[in-house]
Amino acid sequence: MLKYVSVLALIFSPLFIIAQIHQKSFTVNAISNLETINPDGALDEAVWHKADSAKEFWQYFPSDSIQATKQTDIKMLVDDEFLYIGITVYTLGKDYKVQSLKRDFRAGNSDNITLLFDTFNDGNNAFLFGINPFGVRREGLVSGGGNDLSGFTISWDTKWKGDSKIYEDHYTSELIIPLTAFKFREGETKWRFNSYRFDTQSNENSTWMNIPQNQNIYGLTFMGDMIFERPLGKSRSPIAIIPFVNTISQNDYENEEKTNNIKIGGDAKFAIGNSMNLDITVNPDFSQVEVDDQVTNLTRFEISLPEKRQFFIDNSDLFSSYGDDRDGNPFFSRRIGIATDTADNSIENKILGGIRLSGKLNKSLRLGFLDIQTQADEENLIASNNNMMFALQQRVFGRSNISMFFINRQTFKDYDFQEDEDRYNRVLGIDYDLISKGNRWNGKFFVHKSFAHNSGDKDASAGIKLDYNSRYYNTFSKLVYVGEDFRSDLGYIRRNDILKGYVGIEKVFWPKKGFINSHSFKAFPIFIWSPSMDLQNTDYTLRGEWEAKFVDFSNISISLNNKYTFLTDEFEPTGLDDAVALPENVGYHYNNVQLEYSSDRRKLFSYELETTLGSFFNGKRYSVQGSMTYRFQPKVFISMLVDYNRIELPEPYASADLWLLSPKIDVTFNKSLFWSTLVQYSTQQDNLGLNSRLQWRFAPLSDLYLVYNDNYFVNTFAPRMRSINLKFTYWLNI
Repeated sequence: MLKYVSVLALIFSPLFIIAQIHQKSFTVNAISNLETINPDGALDEAVWHKADSAKEFWQYFPSDSIQATKQTDIKMLVDDEFLYIGITVYTLGKDYKVQSLKRDFRAGNSDNITLLFDTFNDGNNAFLFGINPFGVRREGLVSGGGNDLSGFTISWDTKWKGDSKIYEDHYTSELIIPLTAFKFREGETKWRFNSYRFDTQSNENSTWMNIPQNQNIYGLTFMGDMIFERPLGKSRSPIAIIPFVNTISQNDYENEEKTNNIKIGGDAKFAIGNSMNLDITVNPDFSQVEVDDQVTNLTRFEISLPEKRQFFIDNSDLFSSYGDDRDGNPFFSRRIGIATDTADNSIENKILGGIRLSGKLNKSLRLGFLDIQTQADEENLIASNNNMMFALQQRVFGRSNISMFFINRQTFKDYDFQEDEDRYNRVLGIDYDLISKGNRWNGKFFVHKSFAHNSGDKDASAGIKLDYNSRYYNTFSKLVYVGEDFRSDLGYIRRNDILKGYVGIEKVFWPKKGFINSHSFKAFPIFIWSPSMDLQNTDYTLRGEWEAKFVDFSNISISLNNKYTFLTDEFEPTGLDDAVALPENVGYHYNNVQLEYSSDRRKLFSYELETTLGSFFNGKRYSVQGSMTYRFQPKVFISMLVDYNRIELPEPYASADLWLLSPKIDVTFNKSLFWSTLVQYSTQQDNLGLNSRLQWRFAPLSDLYLVYNDNYFVNTFAPRMRSINLKFTYWLNI
């Protein structure tokens, strides 16, 4: 089956040689440690007069061919310990939009400025720091060249200082970032740099480097240089010790069990040289992590939810960016610490501890190693497992990468309830990721093989993907094979025994006048064949779509879908008890039309609406999904999600009205005290859940959490599970 992939691999051959783009630069002057800067947001220290500027920002939206109408000036200074940044942001006035006063805000619907630092000058990874007019900060990581949202996260945390000050026609910000927050080579003389800004009053997004709109605003292709007046010295990162104490009171009404417990554990962070991190966790606790958003699932497959646990975030692309993220991802960190009980429910599988080593070995070679030990739960027939992954990533041809990895999930103890084929699972693989000059071509080629006791010989997974991105035309192509016997216990594999392929094309139009900024037509056929069934076509989707983006930041899309599904297993889409499943070995043709609209996110009130109407297997489906948000600036943010699906199937199959209602309120009393409450009502999951979390950040990255969880059955309104947690965590640098 690998021959199908090998043929398409020839497409990559003319694209291997690429170059970086550098057009602008500024100097980061060195200052003495005796020259003090107070990060109060006011650029009133005389030392700022010594600083060179990154200025002359370009408009990114609504146009990408002119200078920004409201300019930005960024100055930087450095000493042996800190990078000092002074920013002046010019505006029409003081009518700023912000979501709240909470750290790690979303940038797209508010006024703010973000800085990107590519400290290894490789165009693949960057550190992100941002601030808004109220002095609220955020930090994050960009990986994979910033080509899509999967390589963008603001879940990463580090210690730094910053604040802003508002004036009549501008605001200023001061940031002091320890050099220990970055990773870089000793003796480095320059970093690649860019900055992007959202300005709600001028209806404008702007960037320091000129970036075409067909590229992501946080992409790492178009960056300039920040040149250090003197070479950077050796990083002197402190050891960070982060202990926690968590008191728990829990009542499991389903199993009639009450628990009162005190849990103690912690993390430690060690810097190895200037570019490697060693993270250690002992008895970790994730009770303060935001709960997952519930979804209504009308597919036959498991839903992939994002990782939110801090331990797995840093350098996460070294572990999670292999294979195909939709059909064949061999490592999915959420598998660790979650298991299935005897009733087929997902429950917590306690993590005893783990280590993670990640970072740069040299200019072009990155290493990732992770080892996590989970505890046995013999009452629920869950074995203790050691979960390990080792990865190497070599940069080639400018920004492309060749990577190899080895994954091992293994049980070291013999359990009577465990089958021999479940005692271990291993996956070995190699990936090639392509990022071309100007980011026009992006692609991936991979070959993976799994190993398990008595597994069959169809235990490989392979694929090739190639996308072309230009201003007027975009193309998408992919071919993925997942063998019938391929297994990755720590991965996300939607289904086995598939050969999936598509070739899509999009034509983009850019009107010079009017209320439409751009619009496009897209044709996107997808086909899936079953190798074990003599390549029978089991699924296809023929999709046509029109999408328009308006100058007021709203957008609309209309799509038509013609689908075919051959059920290889019976399937019951409603989730109702005792409902008759659709039979296997039957093919279904069905069609639908989808309409999506998003309003202007800058407004205090904004909303999104999506509706689907058409046939569904042998019946009909009507669905409406909407979300609404309202901001009482700057302290209260209210949102509401409504998801309704009407499924009508002929007798004897079930029909159902499936509801998902999810109101949420975020209150930020100030920059240190936050309260968030989320209610989720799902008829499909028969659950009404409430999660309320009070967070007091009493010191940098040190918090006191009070978390209350309550869950009820929907149909009977009987309690399922109730808990309250009081958690104290403190970040201590040694």
